[in-house]
Amino acid sequence: MKERDFDIWLSKFRASIATYDYYIDFEKVYRNVDEIKIELNILNSLIGSKNIKEDFIKVLKKYPETLKVIPILLAKRENEIYCQDENGGYLYRFKVEKYPPNSHLFYERCCYFMEQTGLFDLLQNHLINNLVDYVTGVETGLDSNGRKNRGGHLMEDLVEKYIQKAGFMKDVNYFKEMYLVDIEKRWNKDLSALSNQGKAAKRFDFVVKTASTIYAIETNFYTGGGSKLNETARSYKMLSKEAETVEGVEFVWFTDGIGWKSARGNLRETFEVMEHIYSIDDMENKVMQEIFK
Repeated sequence: MKERDFDIWLSKFRASIATYDYYIDFEKVYRNVDEIKIELNILNSLIGSKNIKEDFIKVLKKYPETLKVIPILLAKRENEIYCQDENGGYLYRFKVEKYPPNSHLFYERCCYFMEQTGLFDLLQNHLINNLVDYVTGVETGLDSNGRKNRGGHLMEDLVEKYIQKAGFMKDVNYFKEMYLVDIEKRWNKDLSALSNQGKAAKRFDFVVKTASTIYAIETNFYTGGGSKLNETARSYKMLSKEAETVEGVEFVWFTDGIGWKSARGNLRETFEVMEHIYSIDDMENKVMQEIFK
């Protein structure tokens, strides 16, 4: 490859790689709501009730399974919720099988919970029209918390698409999340130089195998700065040097994200000594077809 200018290379880093399904996983939202739709529709009978406490107890007695959906009305997935006030504290367990079917104390505690958390008011005063729609909104809000996990896989997914575009097939000549020990066994290679003489259980995001070379690949994308970026740059620079001591093995790093602009010094040092460090722009310009031969 021709010599590259670091500043020009860094200037093409992206602010985001969010896909359309990154923000909310609606399939998961709808699936979670469908699993409790019957119980929610039963509780819909309490909306606008003039005698909410009495009607709620009747529902629990006749349909005890409705108890399990109470936590999600408060945007909680756990089936145990602890609450306290001037009357003391109590751990509410929303599992039907844990309670006797006709315990007066049990029903009183449930009503106290519903009253103090505001759920009775929500139902009684028509603040909502339908619990299925309400919980769909709650699930949508909770799913937004999953963006961090989804975001962690965005770069991996992107790199994998370009690996496939370069003509490689999964579990044939490219492999995902492969440990060093598995690489050693599969291709009879001594990679102790990359694992601190076998002391570190290193795992690569991808491994691409060509006729003559094993390419061990790491991927990441950083939207923000921090000390982790400097540690990553130093670590991968060392890993690249270690790979150079093993014949037929090369280390490749695909990275991007404007977070690197706050850690450009360490990234520049790695860029200047590491042969295979590439960005999304490089992938778009078919760098994989150039290096994986």
